Amino acid sequence: MRIDTKLIHGYEPEDPTGSVNVPIYQVSTYKQISVGQHTGYEYSRTGNPTRHALEEQIAVLEGGVRGFAFGSGMAALSTILMLFQAGDHIIVSDNVYGGTFRVIDKVFSQFNVVADFVDTSDLGVLAKAITPKTKAILVETPTNPVLKVTDLQKVAQLCQQEGLLLVVDNTFMSPYLQRPLELGAHIVFHSATKYLGGHSDVVAGLAVVNDQQLGERLHFLQNAVGAVLGPFDSWLLLRGMKTLGVRMDRHESNTALLAQWLRERPEVKRVYYNGFEDHPGHQVQKSQATGFGSTIAFELASSEMAEKLLNSVKLITLAESLGAVESLISLPAKMTHASIPPERRAQLGISDSLVRISVGIENIQDIISDLQNGLE
Repeated sequence: MRIDTKLIHGYEPEDPTGSVNVPIYQVSTYKQISVGQHTGYEYSRTGNPTRHALEEQIAVLEGGVRGFAFGSGMAALSTILMLFQAGDHIIVSDNVYGGTFRVIDKVFSQFNVVADFVDTSDLGVLAKAITPKTKAILVETPTNPVLKVTDLQKVAQLCQQEGLLLVVDNTFMSPYLQRPLELGAHIVFHSATKYLGGHSDVVAGLAVVNDQQLGERLHFLQNAVGAVLGPFDSWLLLRGMKTLGVRMDRHESNTALLAQWLRERPEVKRVYYNGFEDHPGHQVQKSQATGFGSTIAFELASSEMAEKLLNSVKLITLAESLGAVESLISLPAKMTHASIPPERRAQLGISDSLVRISVGIENIQDIISDLQNGLE
């Protein structure tokens, strides 16, 4: 079964009513058969039929053995980070989402989980960062927002040699375009708020593991911490994921056209889009994914020009987040990546004049016209 069919028919639990869609089991607890004997569900923090269907579906899509649904992408990542102990060392892609940097640098550092942020696209630099205390490598690829690409197969081989976990944030690509577990990763996670949900109506996180023992460890933490996704949000996400394929196809075609148009504009100094053949990560992206995604960034001459553009567009929505049917525009330095220190942002190329666009599925000519009016 191909991925676009799996999106609709990947996990279809039997229902005595013949319901085509998974019902919303809006319930907190379950009647037990006798003391200590239940039907498989006892309390909805531990398990819920609607959430279970979602967890099974994402496991099918990512090619893993067990899936988990959380209240947000950050809840998914935080629970994964709880696999580590005080004194453990992890290596993280240097150009990660600002929230990822914040939770590692400001929260887990308090529990003595030590992290180094390095260029994971450079295997030599990555290998040198490994210490005897290193337990995992956490990769975001492509990165947010300058689209740096890491070769997942090569990093997976390095992790195998060193006995490390490989954790991959697959939010930007979704399983429709990239499946890290098939490339050797141990855990993949998503801010499912983005492409998987796709409609700006749910906040959620998903994770998938590649073996049962790791799944048991993560389920223990999920249940113990309790940052689970509710039944209605699980149902919304199941519904949104069914159209991921057709949405991503439109997202991608729009993005390729917009990136080329931006590159030809005199106001634009540089466009970050790994679909361009001269992008440093273009060949790696082609080798490990079936597309280039629909989030791009571009540099303008000044921060004043960037803010003026963001305040001038009418169709494109000025908002944080990405991956929705509507086009979204933001200024990462003052929005999604504001928690990263200015000097660090400068090292990563996230200037005050860098604009990020999550290209939606509107008519591309309307998107271009809106940007043209804004630039002019």
